[in-house]
Amino acid sequence: MPRFRQILDTMTAYKPGKAVTSADGRSYKLSSNESPYGPLPSVVEAIAEAAKEINRYPDPGAVKLTEAIARRFDVPAEHIALGAGSVTVAQQLFETVGEPGVEVVYAWRSFEAYPLLADLAGVTSVQVPLAGEDHDLDAMADAITDRTRMVFVCNPNNPTGTAVRRAELEAFLDRVPEDVLVVLDEAYREYVRDEDVPDGLTLYRDRPNVCVLRTFSKAYGLAGLRVGYLVGHEPVATAVRKTIVPFAVNHLAQVAAIASLEAEEELLERVERVVKERTRVREALIADGWKVPPTEANFVWLRLGERTLDFPVPCAEEGVAVRPFAGEGVRVSIGTPEENDAFLTAARNFRR
Repeated sequence: MPRFRQILDTMTAYKPGKAVTSADGRSYKLSSNESPYGPLPSVVEAIAEAAKEINRYPDPGAVKLTEAIARRFDVPAEHIALGAGSVTVAQQLFETVGEPGVEVVYAWRSFEAYPLLADLAGVTSVQVPLAGEDHDLDAMADAITDRTRMVFVCNPNNPTGTAVRRAELEAFLDRVPEDVLVVLDEAYREYVRDEDVPDGLTLYRDRPNVCVLRTFSKAYGLAGLRVGYLVGHEPVATAVRKTIVPFAVNHLAQVAAIASLEAEEELLERVERVVKERTRVREALIADGWKVPPTEANFVWLRLGERTLDFPVPCAEEGVAVRPFAGEGVRVSIGTPEENDAFLTAARNFRR
């Protein structure tokens, strides 16, 4: 019998969101925070043209995409590292610090991949409980020790949707030692409308120990192609690039991401539709008696505690798939108006 790492006996594999189908054939997948809209025609056209070249390996350095991101955000190309989705870039970050005895601090609950990535990298997770539904940045700063190498701040936070504002984030960053890397995980940045929630790219420039994670999976609608990126100072980006699997960002993903940046104005119109639906859904839930924290992401969070696993049942009857976290709550992505109406019907049925 082959011998494997002992950690594999105790760790839980990542569980992606599932789809369900109602008795009358409806299926609305609101469990994975995907964009409800497909890629724009110009992006589809670019992908189709690039498909003629998939007998060749992709550019391992993704030079054109790196340059496009650098132009879009006015950052040096040397500050950018790419990966197959921001979760893979996060894995690369864990690998850059992964040594026995190393600690990584993050809020909990937050992105469910963090514990998995920490275990795989052989580092110790230090999970700091949320204060209500928000990051407790004072407690996170207190949790930093001489063994801490990295801190994740998921902003907006997945799955609660809450966001850290500028003053408290800057105060936190001032407390973090210079040799501890702070990762601002901003997978949902494009959905933020609270002007007091800072763009991490405005913070990293003067702070060598701060970097920003972004993705093309959510607002840009490229979840199926897997492309994410990091922006950080050159030593950080260089370390992350060293851990990437060769050719990890495939040719179609590179081409689609570039085309999406070129069509960004049109894409962001779709994002605005999601934001308006987010407001409508949250207000409807509150009117029905639900407590829903303010959200700056493309989903809402319902804290249900022991009733969490009961909630997906009426949702499935309406054809709606949601994401439950046993004993805690349910995260529901914002979809099209039709999908959201089906979810609201399920939520009303549950309360009855």
